[in-house]
Amino acid sequence: MERLYTKDTQAIFWNNNKTAIQRMLDYDYTIQRETPSVAAIVAPTSGNKFEKFFYGPDEVMIPLFKTTAEAKAAQPQADVLLNFASFRSAYDVTMEALEIGGFSSMMITAEGIPERLARGMNQTAREKGVTVIGPATVGAITPGAFKVANIGGTITNIVNSKLHRAGSCGLVTRSGGLFNELSNIISINADGIAEGVAIGGDRFVGSVFIDNLLRMEKNPDVKYMILLGEVGGTEEYKVIEAIKNGQITKPVIAWCIGTIAKHYDSGVQFGHAGASANAESETAEYKNNAMKEAGIHVPNSFNDLPAMINKVFTEMNIADIPEPEMNTVPASRRSKEFICTISDDRGEEAHYCGFPISSVATPETGFTIGDVMSILWFKKRYPRWAVDFLETVLKTVADHGPAVSGAHNAKVTARAGKDVISSLIAGLLTIGPRFGGAIDGAAEHFKYANDNDLTPKEFLGHMKKSGIPIPGIGHRIKSLKNPDLRVTGLMKYAKENFPSTPLLDYARTVEELTTSKKENLILNVDGTIGILMVDMWRALGYTDEEIDVFIDAGALNAFFILGRSIGFIGHILDEKRLAMPMYRHPMDDILYDVKKAEEL
Repeated sequence: MERLYTKDTQAIFWNNNKTAIQRMLDYDYTIQRETPSVAAIVAPTSGNKFEKFFYGPDEVMIPLFKTTAEAKAAQPQADVLLNFASFRSAYDVTMEALEIGGFSSMMITAEGIPERLARGMNQTAREKGVTVIGPATVGAITPGAFKVANIGGTITNIVNSKLHRAGSCGLVTRSGGLFNELSNIISINADGIAEGVAIGGDRFVGSVFIDNLLRMEKNPDVKYMILLGEVGGTEEYKVIEAIKNGQITKPVIAWCIGTIAKHYDSGVQFGHAGASANAESETAEYKNNAMKEAGIHVPNSFNDLPAMINKVFTEMNIADIPEPEMNTVPASRRSKEFICTISDDRGEEAHYCGFPISSVATPETGFTIGDVMSILWFKKRYPRWAVDFLETVLKTVADHGPAVSGAHNAKVTARAGKDVISSLIAGLLTIGPRFGGAIDGAAEHFKYANDNDLTPKEFLGHMKKSGIPIPGIGHRIKSLKNPDLRVTGLMKYAKENFPSTPLLDYARTVEELTTSKKENLILNVDGTIGILMVDMWRALGYTDEEIDVFIDAGALNAFFILGRSIGFIGHILDEKRLAMPMYRHPMDDILYDVKKAEEL
């Protein structure tokens, strides 16, 4: 892997750190990336499905998932894990991601992971060929392509430090703060960096200096390298050996901070867990001298480092890098209150889920009302057999006479002189568990029984124990001897046109058991519709989780609402056409049982 990141790199961000994610997206917009660098967020405790972020002046929705496995399955192209878990769970998150696979690199921001665990974690990553940056790091950056979280700071600082486009230097440090400082120094004294990594301040980190420098040696964008080490450890000596044996041939500038430690009487730790010398060879002064002897460009002090960078860069005679076009992040942005993903009324013509209305409205377009329902309700254009089934459902449930409660209420309201809308609403408000509301319930419970391999007898026992009458079973008039022709028609259509009907087949075995007890405990029209909708969605490739979302949202009852509205409106117009008077219920149809009120 010559380049750590490219302009196509996408990450899964573990923990919903909104500030860090927004900084990544602002960087993406500034450098004119085509796709946001964050593909998904893992937020185990969130109940949301997505999080809104700004992408320039507009907003984008980034999906949220409960687990890394779910996020990776949904966004397989994302090969970077940005682990912002706490030190208590960062190890487990990393190990799980290594087991899942598909990640080329991982960044771990937590510091203080127990050293025994860190060593095992890093070894596992090496065995799997995964580059781990950290623990205890602000991350890494490939300017003009991808940046991790907060590295580089604000957009203003990033542009001032020339981190918005690739330079010539490969920068490796331990410190994140000094990484930003060095980036600025390099931008002033050279042309910026091509790739930069802050490896992290813990004693045992995943990728060490030599790992990153060897990669940069192969990266054609990197012309020379800068290493900022520190007191403590011996990782710098691996770089010295690589230069001596010819593995590294590009010029290297280096400095180890912490030379002041020699003025203290006893050992001093300088901030990072690994910044403490346990032997003379681990002191900053000793390592600086060793690197200078190996031919590395080492200044006399940190203050002399800028001049050293300028000298090496100038002597290499590197061609000037043209400044790319950039977007400007707006100074003020306002979050939108509503989100719409099904239609767009901006521009010359409104669209239904990407289809201009003119392309679906008239007969010659080939679109029917079922096509429009499929794209507006489910954001997919269904095949003809499925579209025809949706329309069959609407026609089947359109009306069931004036005596049912919904039609009755619509007619009574119309006769009270109310308008069509008020009368229709009066009828629709009666739809619920006892009238038209069994479609969702039938789909939910029969699907549950089938998913859990319950026998018909076990299913009946489960429903009885739950205290729930089986939705979709039973009819007041229809029975085995007097079948409901609506049900017969739906089943016939499904058998002739559906690829398969496993849930309907299961429901028929349940019906055999219920009708053996009572002839009218048949599969009714609500139940048949709910069950066949599940069979349809499964045949169309929806997952069980997606189908459950439809059921929970009430999508199935929506078919009854839409279909029955046709009948309700018909009854309302019938009342208006006949100029029927105000309705008053016959007194002889009311059982009066009125006693004198008790005095308290």
